[in-house]
Amino acid sequence: MTIHKGYSSILIVELALCRGSLGGFNSDLNIEGRANRLPGMKVLHVSVEVSPYAKVGGLADVAGALPKAIAAAGHDVRVIMPLYKMIEVDPRWKLKKALHDFEVRMNAWFMKPVSYYETKIDGVTFGFVGTDEWFGESVDSHSLYQPGGMQHLFLAAAVMEICERKKWIPNIVHSHDWHTGFVPVLIRERGGSKWNNVGTVFTIHNNAYQGEFGLEALDALGLSHELFHPDRTEAWGRVNFLKSGAAYADQVNTVSETYAREIQTPQYGETLEGLMSHLARLGRLHGIVNGIDIKHFDPATDPALPKRFDSTNLAGKAICKSELRKELGLEDRPDVPLVGMISRLSDQKGYDLVVEAADKLLGAPIQLVVLAIGDPKIAVGLREVEAKYPGQVRFVEKFDTDLAQRVYAGSDVLLMPSRFEPCGLGQLIAMRYGTVPIVRATGGLADTVQDGENGFTFNEIDANVMAETVIRMAKSFADPAAWSTLVQNGMNRDSTWTHSSQEYIRMYERAIESRKKVAA
Repeated sequence: MTIHKGYSSILIVELALCRGSLGGFNSDLNIEGRANRLPGMKVLHVSVEVSPYAKVGGLADVAGALPKAIAAAGHDVRVIMPLYKMIEVDPRWKLKKALHDFEVRMNAWFMKPVSYYETKIDGVTFGFVGTDEWFGESVDSHSLYQPGGMQHLFLAAAVMEICERKKWIPNIVHSHDWHTGFVPVLIRERGGSKWNNVGTVFTIHNNAYQGEFGLEALDALGLSHELFHPDRTEAWGRVNFLKSGAAYADQVNTVSETYAREIQTPQYGETLEGLMSHLARLGRLHGIVNGIDIKHFDPATDPALPKRFDSTNLAGKAICKSELRKELGLEDRPDVPLVGMISRLSDQKGYDLVVEAADKLLGAPIQLVVLAIGDPKIAVGLREVEAKYPGQVRFVEKFDTDLAQRVYAGSDVLLMPSRFEPCGLGQLIAMRYGTVPIVRATGGLADTVQDGENGFTFNEIDANVMAETVIRMAKSFADPAAWSTLVQNGMNRDSTWTHSSQEYIRMYERAIESRKKVAA
């Protein structure tokens, strides 16, 4: 038995990761290029947020769009998520009860009542797990995430119970982010013979958020404390949900190729770089860049826009820019680039760099619009910048999806100076709307934006370097021909799920094939 010690000093037991209860992938198994060789797969996605039902960030967009792309390739796809109060009371979704109320066994002493509803959109069945206090408190996006981990453990247990009651055992269970990390754990530890051949896939949408709890997490599900071990659920003295999902899943991926490499390093590994490097050596860690739902994000049909447009006629974009300025009280100057920022207020997203470099940044001929909520300290800094530059800056501190669409469409530039970005959807949406991205070349931003071709990039986490890149953009904006090329290259980029969904299907096949070898 070979013991590996990774960057994070987490001990990995290679034999346990390759075989046995963790069900690994044999690196000599080569089935690349065989997408759809296993037709009609039954694929279940599990996520705590799914667009359009409940959305906080990019996770919801992926969990809402990817299943539709998999279904379009000829597979039977279902999605299960929590029944939040805001979904339950919204008549738009037309939910229908799909099972009689029942109870889910959490452990030998605790049963939890469950209601289950479904609806079907674009060939995908969306299921909603309801219970009392855990999901009923979520009445809007701001209250989507409640403290603790019990609700996520419950969801994992409920998913398996629902599949068995529906007599629909999937070939693949694809769980998303740390909240669903115990789905592959329960499939292997409590699934029994019904689940022996079920392949598991775990997607890391953001390695910085891992879900760390005490031994009560294992007790809540009646799992043995033997699982509290570095090759299973334990990391640095805590039960780690993300680590558990990654260790137990047959295949693991992140949402861009660059981020899959980055999380194998101390800078981005968040203490799990040893595990990630080990999974990569076994052929169990991959990077698949996200797509976007081009039907939803379409400037030619978007109902939130004052004027619609497409790549062949950008007159509507100029109107969107003028109307956005009017809406926000900015001077209408067609010769000045309007720079937008739309994301969570955090140091991760580089807002502190904007505050730090405000004088140099706003010394350039630009206007800046920020639509975001989050870190109160950064918000104070942005309000001070707005007060100092009232004719150039508007900071809108709220969550407003329609206004976000108008910012995407009305801006000339989207600024994303992120310290790290697993994939990023903002730059993909921006390009779709004829808006040129400025990004720090990290994660999915590095994979999707090429300097001088469809946007502008910089490498250093440095406020002055960021500001210099914005100044370089302003010079390019003054050249209509050069700017038009950037806009058209972005709008014509293929950001659909077509290619990425085929990569996921290949990964599903690898998971199924390796699971069959282990089960045999």
